Amino acid sequence: MVHDAEFPTRQGLDRIDIDGREPGQPERIVLMLNKPRGLVTTAKDERGRATVYGCLADAGLPWLAPIGRLDKASEGLLLFSNDPAWSARITDPASGPPKTYHVQIDRLPESALLRNLEHGAMVAGRRLAVRSARTLRTGEKNAWLEIMLDEGRNRHIRRLLEAFDVSVVRLVRVAIGPLALGTLAKGQWRMLTQKEIDSLC
Repeated sequence: MVHDAEFPTRQGLDRIDIDGREPGQPERIVLMLNKPRGLVTTAKDERGRATVYGCLADAGLPWLAPIGRLDKASEGLLLFSNDPAWSARITDPASGPPKTYHVQIDRLPESALLRNLEHGAMVAGRRLAVRSARTLRTGEKNAWLEIMLDEGRNRHIRRLLEAFDVSVVRLVRVAIGPLALGTLAKGQWRMLTQKEIDSLC
């Protein structure tokens, strides 16, 4: 379906956008990867560390760029796409969906900690905060939190928890908006359906 057309300009040129893309642009591809811990989110690492692209090797895929990042020690849902404009909308706090994480911490949380995470703290001159935080489950010495972010700065959750003297044992991104990691095995990937793509933006 043609959504937008500009009829002849003074230069005698037409432009037609189909589904938000000009003719000739490649079809938008989006895939999700269950990123294992220990991989860096880059195409090539100057220190020779293993990257997330190792999970996509030999799949015959076109060039795809990660949408946002997960640091080396983090794991879970990571998206890739060949459409940088669409990817920018997903990562933009104003237009993109929230990101949900399950975070194991090294202590039993008090209700004050959860409130403090939502209120935020100044870290290296910038205020970091979360959209929401709740306790998922607790053990004898540690607990799992569910944390939702509107905006994910570099090591956002780790640095914010460190500001309250709390260390992260494990951090897993489990959802981006309505898109859940589900049962996708660690190190495996799959293409998103058009319905899933539409639901993100």
